[in-house]
Amino acid sequence: MSQKVMRVGNSIGVTVPSQFVKAVGVRVGDYVKVKTILETGQVIYTFQGAKQLSLNSLPKQ
Repeated sequence: MSQKVMRVGNSIGVTVPSQFVKAVGVRVGDYVKVKTILETGQVIYTFQGAKQLSLNSLPKQ
C-alpha cells in the first residue's frame, strides 16, 4: 500500500487508511507512539489502545 505525503499546516503528514482505522478502532484524539529508524527510512506508529486483530481480519494484499 502506498500513501501520498501531504501538507498539514506547517508540517507534512500521511493519512491512516480507513480499513486500518476501522479494524483496530483508532479514533481522533487517540495517542500514537512514533519510532523513527533513520538508517532505513522507516517510521513505525503504535496506536495506544488499539484492539488486537486476528489474522483472519487482516486485509489481503
